[in-house]
Amino acid sequence: MVGVIGAGAASPQGEDWAYEVGRLIALRGAVLVCGGLGGVMAAACRGCVEAGGETLGILPGPEGQAANPWVTHPVVTNMGHARNVIIAHTAQALVAVEGEYGTLSEIAIALKLGRTVAALGGWPGIRGVSYVDSPAAAVDLIFQHL
Repeated sequence: MVGVIGAGAASPQGEDWAYEVGRLIALRGAVLVCGGLGGVMAAACRGCVEAGGETLGILPGPEGQAANPWVTHPVVTNMGHARNVIIAHTAQALVAVEGEYGTLSEIAIALKLGRTVAALGGWPGIRGVSYVDSPAAAVDLIFQHL
């Protein structure tokens, strides 16, 4: 299971990157794990599903219907931001695409757990994060460590 984390409101570039990361994850036969909402999460899920993959959305609220349309397996937590811990524990490695403070919390938890984290388009200077310049480089890096 590979996590894709990032902002619920992403830039057009971030959404393009997330879509391609999701597509590449599916082509490698992994399940994509994310927060299940919009922005980076929706774009990654769409790329994954359109390439024949499966997605697991760890939702912050009490309703499965809140998931983006490309979440194949919604997990309702009703835990708000605390669900970020579940995402970091469930994913064996993570790709961070842009992002905000929720993304930063997932990065920190994943690093504390010893997970590989590839960052695309954000979060410079965090010790332990591998910075990449393309979706292919992010996915290649992740799978080298799995």
